[in-house]
Amino acid sequence: MTTQAVQGTVAEGFEAVREEFAAFVATERPDYEGQLCAYVHGRRVVDLWAGEVAGPDALYGVFSSTKGAAHLVVALLVQDGTLELDRKVTYYWPEFAAEGKGQLTLRELLAHRAGLIGTDTGFSLAELADDRQIAERLADQRPFWRPGTAFGYHALVIGALTGEVVRRATGRTLQEVYEERVRAPHGLDFHLGLAAAHEPRFRPTQPMEPTPKQQALLDALPQGPHTLAAIAFNRHVEVPTDLELLPNDPVVRAKGPASAGGVASARGLAGMYAAALSELDGKAPLLKEDTVAEFGQIHAAGYDLVARGHKSYGLGFQATADTWHPFLGAGSFGHSGAAGSQGFADPRSGLAYGYTRRRFAFPGGAAPENGRLVKAVHKAALAR
Repeated sequence: MTTQAVQGTVAEGFEAVREEFAAFVATERPDYEGQLCAYVHGRRVVDLWAGEVAGPDALYGVFSSTKGAAHLVVALLVQDGTLELDRKVTYYWPEFAAEGKGQLTLRELLAHRAGLIGTDTGFSLAELADDRQIAERLADQRPFWRPGTAFGYHALVIGALTGEVVRRATGRTLQEVYEERVRAPHGLDFHLGLAAAHEPRFRPTQPMEPTPKQQALLDALPQGPHTLAAIAFNRHVEVPTDLELLPNDPVVRAKGPASAGGVASARGLAGMYAAALSELDGKAPLLKEDTVAEFGQIHAAGYDLVARGHKSYGLGFQATADTWHPFLGAGSFGHSGAAGSQGFADPRSGLAYGYTRRRFAFPGGAAPENGRLVKAVHKAALAR
């Protein structure tokens, strides 16, 4: 099998992005599939893909990039006044007060400060597919650190927690609000709950195949079944969750759990952030400047108790410049996904970016190639 050629288009001035993408694809596995898309001030300037059966309409599991869609909904509801960041979570969800969680605010919850990364006994696959079941279990769970005193990545549950607040405040699920206010109006190929009609376009995630050196690094990671990381990724149960295959489950795709169950193309990822930031297709930006500034402002930075390293979060979003790409403007916000996807908005340059790939990339999170691709896109955006 030969390396796949890069297809698609770029706007004038973005030719170097195609060259960078092609140079990366030439060094990748012959079965590589991926997509790259970018907007600047609401205009699509990069639309590229590679792979024998890939195309711009192929859909991939984007894992935690889903959290960007979930928290765009929260941002809209805060902007409307439906939610208030400094109200206690219990104002909306009284049962949440159990086991010493009663003082936690919505702002702290969004910044991964709740200490509620999972449950003592873990979740079944059916529960992980259903945000309502996750929320019900977590309401009774004692937090794993004193809420508000530290932070750690709530990998598989943050969307269920904030989604329950949305449901209590609006009477609608987070997925329903997203569909009505974000996806449908812009025709975005970023789905929280994949309709049966779109199933033929879904490309199942392919597991990671680490090199011997990479496998050695994986083996050196803390493996204890009761570590915070094991609890957060549901690895402390009798049948540990295989994160790599999560979106391949049709129930997960159909329900679209808001932490990691989204399905999207790069066009969908980039288009969502473009819609949040800029006028798109004649429609006003979804978010006002003050809302963009609030949600992109860093609320937690330093040692992440789950990820065991430096991380930075805004409100529900990763602080993209501090966590991934330091050359981006302050206040950039977005989220990456375990298989390698990434989406973000950079308000200062007007850039909205989306990247997807089919096979898991080592070591997980935003795939390493995002560094070179984002740099090329950002440089071209600034040059304009």
